[in-house]
Amino acid sequence: MTRTFLAPSPYLKLGLFGANTSGGSGLTTVPERWTGDWSDNVRLALMAEAAGLDFLIPVARYKGYGGATDYQGSSFDPVSWCSALLAITHRITVFATVHTAFTHPVLAAKQFASLDNIGGGRFALNVVCGWNADEYRLFGLELPAEHTERYGLGDEWLKIVLRIWGSAAPFDWDGKYFTLKGVVGSPKPVGGAPPPLMNAGASPQGRDFAARNSDILFTSLLEPEQAAPDLAAHKALAQSYGRDSQIMTGSYVVCRPTRQEALEYHHYYAEEHVDAEGVSRLMSALALNAKSFPPALYDELKIRFAAGHGGYPLVGSPDDVADGIARIAKAGFFGLTLGFVNALNDFPFFRDEVLPRLVARGLRARSAGTPEL
Repeated sequence: MTRTFLAPSPYLKLGLFGANTSGGSGLTTVPERWTGDWSDNVRLALMAEAAGLDFLIPVARYKGYGGATDYQGSSFDPVSWCSALLAITHRITVFATVHTAFTHPVLAAKQFASLDNIGGGRFALNVVCGWNADEYRLFGLELPAEHTERYGLGDEWLKIVLRIWGSAAPFDWDGKYFTLKGVVGSPKPVGGAPPPLMNAGASPQGRDFAARNSDILFTSLLEPEQAAPDLAAHKALAQSYGRDSQIMTGSYVVCRPTRQEALEYHHYYAEEHVDAEGVSRLMSALALNAKSFPPALYDELKIRFAAGHGGYPLVGSPDDVADGIARIAKAGFFGLTLGFVNALNDFPFFRDEVLPRLVARGLRARSAGTPEL
């Protein structure tokens, strides 16, 4: 069974990222920023599906970043969030995000098979193998210093989950990280095939884990024209393991009728009203510091994190934003996440002005929710 989400397509997949958390895309103090309220999540999910977007991805966050806004300090549990949204939508794929160190694989297999059945095969899984030391301590754990340990646990965790989904009879497991007796699990995922798996590994060990285990690698993007060698290398690595891996990246959108209006709003929320302490803490947690980059690039990254959690900037008029998305598609990406200061306020203009331009360029299929130009 080939999942619809992974089926070959000439179109770039588009989705929304992080709506389950307070703050949304940007670390800004502006009053119109995303709150993450449940009613807004419901409205946004239904709006995204009606517009023909392909997916929704939540963040698994257990502790905020302090600062003026305590960015992501409030968040809905991704499994609960995913379950509820799968129950009220009909076409869109909904991811859950799970930290392998915080969720037992027997429980995970049961939760995710349940989600897949609730959504009729529209569930997808984002697997996180560990990076946030503060959250590890919240669970009474220490983040392993070696990436090999983090991904070693992730490997074993995922093997157990997949074996539960593929086994009719109980089995025992005697591994490095888990010792289990009489393991069994039902229901199984829809159609007997695992749901799409995504991972955002960035270290060499993380990239290898993604190539061996994931259908999708989520990676950061500096410039689309510079991405081709990295994409080709990952695809070749995945093929060496007998896998066909796709690659997704993230962006944030500031789209206004004119480029100048967009630039002015970008400066207003990401520089004049930046949550500077929150940006510093987030980048520090991700081990991004001034010693790692040339000064000009580090300053650019700080603005990107303030404006859109480090995503690629799509700032300008509808034509400018469509041009930027076209460059990303041309680079060979499978999918793109979209972030907004407040998606309920900002997405309708994107839907009405940018999506038709993408259809006209052959980057998206026209859907019932796509307006005419």
